[in-house]
Amino acid sequence: RKKCLMCNNVLMIVAASIMGCSKISQSFEMILIGRFMCGVSLCVPLHHQYVGEISPRKLRGFANSTSSFFWTLGKAVGQISGQRELLGSQSLWPMLMASCGVPALVQLVTLPFFPESPPYLLMHKGDQEGCKKAIRQLWGEGQHQAEIDDIMKEKATMKNTKILSVLELVKEPAFRWQLYMIVILTATIQLCGINAV
Repeated sequence: RKKCLMCNNVLMIVAASIMGCSKISQSFEMILIGRFMCGVSLCVPLHHQYVGEISPRKLRGFANSTSSFFWTLGKAVGQISGQRELLGSQSLWPMLMASCGVPALVQLVTLPFFPESPPYLLMHKGDQEGCKKAIRQLWGEGQHQAEIDDIMKEKATMKNTKILSVLELVKEPAFRWQLYMIVILTATIQLCGINAV
């Protein structure tokens, strides 16, 4: 999870650099390429997953809701920064376009000091000692055996669950309505204008 987030941040910094240099290069295509790279990044789902996995159970819901709050706050800051009096002027708009690289840079610098998520270490890597060490680093010293037992139960449950490929998921009739809802919600988010804002 952590390595994927870090690679994703590198992608965002490259995208920000491309968009920031578009005026110097006199190339609107660079803006399109940079926006496309921002669009294919996996920031939101990865961030939710990582934050949810490193949070203690009693704070998990709160931690996941704060990421939505900061996502919305970022959009509001972008909207305010885009005003003509701030970075929306003819000379400063490349800085506005490149500003998406600032949070990515902050996360890229700070993320190495955080451990990998405990469920990932235990369920996918089978590293029980690494999981305990990550839990102590994240949640402090104390009795965390109940959380480790929960992760082990989840791992046992996952063994009996068949993991479907994307094609199998699309063909499975039991998941058809859930897929329709996800597609409709995702499409309406794209069409509501929030990305343009």
